[in-house]
Amino acid sequence: MTVERLRTYLVREWYCQIEAVVGKLGGMKTQNLDYRGYRFPPEIISYAVWLYHRFSLSFRDVEEVLAERGVTVSYEAIRRFGRVFAKRLRSRQGRPGDTWHLDEMFVTISGERLYLWRAVDQDGEVLDILVQKRRNKHAAKRFFRKLLKGLQYVPHKLVTDKLASYGAAQREILSSVPHCHGDRQNNRAEVSHQPTRQRERQMRRFKSSRQAQRFLSVHGPINNLFRCGRHLTSAPHYRTFRARAFATWREVTCVQNAA
Repeated sequence: MTVERLRTYLVREWYCQIEAVVGKLGGMKTQNLDYRGYRFPPEIISYAVWLYHRFSLSFRDVEEVLAERGVTVSYEAIRRFGRVFAKRLRSRQGRPGDTWHLDEMFVTISGERLYLWRAVDQDGEVLDILVQKRRNKHAAKRFFRKLLKGLQYVPHKLVTDKLASYGAAQREILSSVPHCHGDRQNNRAEVSHQPTRQRERQMRRFKSSRQAQRFLSVHGPINNLFRCGRHLTSAPHYRTFRARAFATWREVTCVQNAA
């Protein structure tokens, strides 16, 4: 299993490199970001966004880390550029895995129970998330359409729990895709909820469904980039993958390598 997952990661990296070359040949160069109006250079803003989304830190934690270095930041810059960086990361990511694991978890926001729908591939990469009030057939169909938006392919297999809404939506939207919902087959999606629960506790619950959707939509792509699978690879391979992740981050944030 370890060898298969490592092979999948290497193939995905290869596809990303090919797409980058094709993009340059086609003239689709990455445009520079507009950092005008901010007191600090792009390196500091990029570092602040990375700290906030990579680790379980609050805005005040990031503020204190940078204050120790003589830097006074505003959380508004982290919010604004986090969304920008995540959007650029999504446009660069290669084709995800062909086995999709879907699951939903409940979140209590302002006393109301909502459901956070999440899809990951067979390697645990977050594909998309959606916060909804229901978990019926209509909600499942809406989530499926959001997943398929802009894609040029359909998954090879869907894996869910035994919620009937998935089967009803799958028969209408992805009828040609096999659907599995056996016991313990969907552990991949259920485990993916753990970082969300951790951040939810750190943030003392989400304040609104819009805030939860906005934060998790940024949190997913950034963590996908730096999720190198240390327990699956040797130390030299892990350092190589980590260096590539930081190089990609510098390109996305338009920060030059100081080295």
